[in-house]
Amino acid sequence: MVADRGDEIFADEHDSAELAALVNDAYRGTGRVQGWTSEAHLLGGQRIDADMVADLLCAQDSYIVVRRDAAGLAACLHVRRVSTTQVDLGLFAVRPDCQGRGVGGRLLAAAEAWAHSVLGACRAEITVIGLREDLVAWYRRRGYCFTGMRRPFPYGDARFGHPRRPDLALDVMSKAL
Repeated sequence: MVADRGDEIFADEHDSAELAALVNDAYRGTGRVQGWTSEAHLLGGQRIDADMVADLLCAQDSYIVVRRDAAGLAACLHVRRVSTTQVDLGLFAVRPDCQGRGVGGRLLAAAEAWAHSVLGACRAEITVIGLREDLVAWYRRRGYCFTGMRRPFPYGDARFGHPRRPDLALDVMSKAL
């Protein structure tokens, strides 16, 4: 791990398995506590595996910001620079027993500030399953708005889970940094 500032640090390839476990727990409710961010009612199977995380960590202009606490990995957020002025955010996960305590909001704010000050990003985009009204509302409270762009859900690609509904789509939300 390479320390940055405060409680946020950047993950490296040695963190791949732990990151995959955190993300799968948060998105699929695989642990003993199921948080409000679980998509288990929409998708089964994994959200990501350690090899996919390792690929993200090795990619150019790709960073995973993490927050740890006494119990271990508490949250993560993938930041990918897509241009000189924009970053895409994804793989945002908070350990279910840490949800509702501001951990995610603080990590998101820190990652946005870092992307703006270090990467020069003026805009951040994130994709969400539009059916996740609670999640959409959470992002709206943090300044994200729908762009009107919609991307197809990767049906047929088991690496991203097994859809339980035929109407899943990824809506793009954006925020000026």
